[in-house]
Amino acid sequence: MTIVCHPHPLYGGTMHNKVVHRAAKAAMQAGLPVLRFNFRGIGKSAGEFAHGVGERENVRAALDLLSTRFPEVPVCMLGFSFGAVVALAVGTADRRVRALMGLGVPAASADLGFLRGVTKPKLIVQGTEDIFGTRGQVETLFASLAQPKRLHWVEGADHFFAGKLNPVQTAVRCFLQEVAAPPRAE
Repeated sequence: MTIVCHPHPLYGGTMHNKVVHRAAKAAMQAGLPVLRFNFRGIGKSAGEFAHGVGERENVRAALDLLSTRFPEVPVCMLGFSFGAVVALAVGTADRRVRALMGLGVPAASADLGFLRGVTKPKLIVQGTEDIFGTRGQVETLFASLAQPKRLHWVEGADHFFAGKLNPVQTAVRCFLQEVAAPPRAE
C-alpha cells in the first residue's frame, strides 16, 4: 500500500494536487492500495496547520488505519514537497514502512538529515529546474544517503513538474513495482 502526502497546506497544497494525483495513480498501476488525504485543516479535515508536527500525526494515523485494513501488504511512504518531508520523516522511523519516496524534495529549506543511515529503499524524483531543491542540493543529499537509493531527474521540470507529470508517474510506478508490488497471479 502507498500513502501519498500533499504539498504545503499554507500554499494551496491539497490531496487534489496534480503531482499527488499522478503519484497515487502510479501506485494503483503497480497494484497497490493507495491513500491520499488532506492534512489537518485542509478541505473538510478538522484542525489547523501544525508546522509539520501535527501533519506527521496525520500520517501515523493513516498508517495505523491502512495497516489494520491491509496487514499483509507492504507500506510505501510517498510525498511531494512539504509532504515529502513529512512522509519521509514518518516512514524512516516506522518499521512497517518498506520504502520511501520523495518528489520535489525541498532540499533548500528542509533538514533531511534523518534520512542518513536509513537502509530502506529510497527514491527521489526531482526536476532539474526545481528552485526549492536544486541539482547541487539534491545531489549532496543523495550522496549522504545509504543504499539502496535511486535518484531520478526529470529534465526541464520545475518544482511542480509542469508538463512533465508522465515521467514522474512512470518513475514512481516502476520503483513501486520493484520494491512493493504484490506478486501477479499466473
